[in-house]
Amino acid sequence: MRFDAMGVSELVEYDKSTIIKRASIPARDLRILGPVFSHSSTILAREKAMVVNLEFIKAIVTAEEVLILDPLQQEVLQFVDQLRLQLPHKSAYKTQGAGAADVNDSETHVSTGGRWLPVPEAMEGLQCELPFEFQVLEIALEVVCSFLDKSVAELETDAYPVLDELARNVSTKNLEHVRSLKSNLTRLLARVQKVRDEIEHLLDDNEDMSNLYLTRKWIQNQQLEALSGGAASNSITTISPRLPRLSSNRSASLVSSHNLDDDDVEDLEMLLEAYFMQLDGTRNKILSVREYIDDTEDYVNIQLDNQRNELIQLQLTLTIASFAIAVETLIAGWFGMNIPFTWNNKKGIFEIFVGGITVGCVLIFLLILGYARWKKLIGS
Repeated sequence: MRFDAMGVSELVEYDKSTIIKRASIPARDLRILGPVFSHSSTILAREKAMVVNLEFIKAIVTAEEVLILDPLQQEVLQFVDQLRLQLPHKSAYKTQGAGAADVNDSETHVSTGGRWLPVPEAMEGLQCELPFEFQVLEIALEVVCSFLDKSVAELETDAYPVLDELARNVSTKNLEHVRSLKSNLTRLLARVQKVRDEIEHLLDDNEDMSNLYLTRKWIQNQQLEALSGGAASNSITTISPRLPRLSSNRSASLVSSHNLDDDDVEDLEMLLEAYFMQLDGTRNKILSVREYIDDTEDYVNIQLDNQRNELIQLQLTLTIASFAIAVETLIAGWFGMNIPFTWNNKKGIFEIFVGGITVGCVLIFLLILGYARWKKLIGS
């Protein structure tokens, strides 16, 4: 789909060679917009175009138009709708300015509001609005950031109830839900991080940001062509001796002014910083959810450790009891042998004997249990 600066759209079908010639981009840039880099985030500046690959938005932006790949996808439709909605309003001011502008070939002036101004001064008045390429970039960043923020909000809505349920009841079902949640969170964090890193990379390099000013470069090329044409006409036209010097001084001033403007990236920097902060806030939300997951996992591990300790204590208690019973069984086995013994002829000795060894085994159990508690092997 093609959009011009006035917001007029049309569905078109171009082959790669046509796109390369139309946007003046190398063929390798089209690979970035292919399915191999479907989840990468890249903003590249070329001589006459900007290659934008942000999540599901894949576009080639020039100073006059934007070409959108796969505009009928569900996610891309929101970007297309925003372009149709915002571009006509953003371009209204520029349309009025362009209607009043008229270039004087001999003096390189622009007519604005009934008075003549040099081109740098006129362009200063016309640059109150963002250039077309930055309008498209702003809409793309707005759509992508809103999509990521919405995804994070949905993740938060699903995450906290699942984590609270896991803290109350550690079960296989709840653990599976948390595992799926962590996978989604990791993927979403990677997507946010890619967009954030790309914006941060641009903010760290003023030259890259300056190369993204396609409209500025286009205007400078037009002015250089006009100056070259003016110089050629002056060489074959007889004029006053003072006019060439005036034209030469004006040309030098014009080029010098725009050389200074090449370093002015404040508008783009403010635009990128705004969405960088928004993405940073989205990233912090994801990190807070991950921190909550880590805290829940620590709490669950503490619970499991506590249950494991209780089982170990129970096992130790049963082992002590088994030892005491084994002692009683050993004594009973000794006296149960088929060996003549004088105590067998005494009446009532069985009850006394059984009671005595039982009491002795209980005392052994209590002594060992008390020793284990004294050594803090068993909780009180």
